[in-house]
Amino acid sequence: MAVHEPAAATGLPTGTEAAGSVDMAVVQFDPYTDTVANLTALRAKVKSASELGAKVVVAPEYSMFATKRLDERVLAAAEPLTGPFVTGLRGIAAEFGVYVVAGVVETGGPDEPAGQVYNTLVAASPDAEFAAVYRKVHLYDAFGSRESDLLIAGPLEQSQTFTVDGVVFGMQTCFDLRFPEGIRRLAAAGAHVLLLPAQWIPGPGKVDQWTTLLRARAIENTMYVAAADQAAPRGSGTSMIVSPTGAVLAELGDQPGIATAHVDLRHLAEVRATNPSLALRRYTIRGE
Repeated sequence: MAVHEPAAATGLPTGTEAAGSVDMAVVQFDPYTDTVANLTALRAKVKSASELGAKVVVAPEYSMFATKRLDERVLAAAEPLTGPFVTGLRGIAAEFGVYVVAGVVETGGPDEPAGQVYNTLVAASPDAEFAAVYRKVHLYDAFGSRESDLLIAGPLEQSQTFTVDGVVFGMQTCFDLRFPEGIRRLAAAGAHVLLLPAQWIPGPGKVDQWTTLLRARAIENTMYVAAADQAAPRGSGTSMIVSPTGAVLAELGDQPGIATAHVDLRHLAEVRATNPSLALRRYTIRGE
């Protein structure tokens, strides 16, 4: 059982000790069932983001293959992390010299349940390597959907981060946003920025919930939040980058686009000095 003690009790760094800054982007597009077309569309978005100066580019959940409701097609589309889509993703990161984070459908291993796959985030580095890999922990069994019928929940012990120019990035996926413990765990591990690819399914009140939760996670963890959603019609859009104070730095509508912002650890240090909520915590987080 993993135990994560409060920073005040353990001396765990709150992420303000070192200077660092980086430009980043969230890219919003409308992937569907053609994985080659999706990779081509993503490449165009990464190219544009890199031309805007971004060194970290975040794409939506299910960038590789998307449907409004999961069905058996997702099983047929799944690939190992050595497959053509992820290999292409790594090539795009190398081509434009950026870190790219995107959601893929990953085949399970030989010891995994038959007929199920992973909802996985891959962070590809500029040298075409894996910077981090995160498998979605909280499956979307809500609002009439049952992601767990086809997907395997990721292991709880994973805490995937990577560092760019001194800035530490942590990853969660879509429905994970509704569970604050996992994101607090990343903050306690030293993350300065939460990256949240999503396919936030449209519906009554969903955009309001999305924006409220994104800002809440930024405020309660005093961290930047960069959320990349799918564009309409299969996503709600409204991709955004939020500051550690909860202020929206950049935001999109429901159509394809790119939003950029600058992450500055000096600003983060000022926020955490004014509101040292991480250091003042009195509860632990336990993995189950």
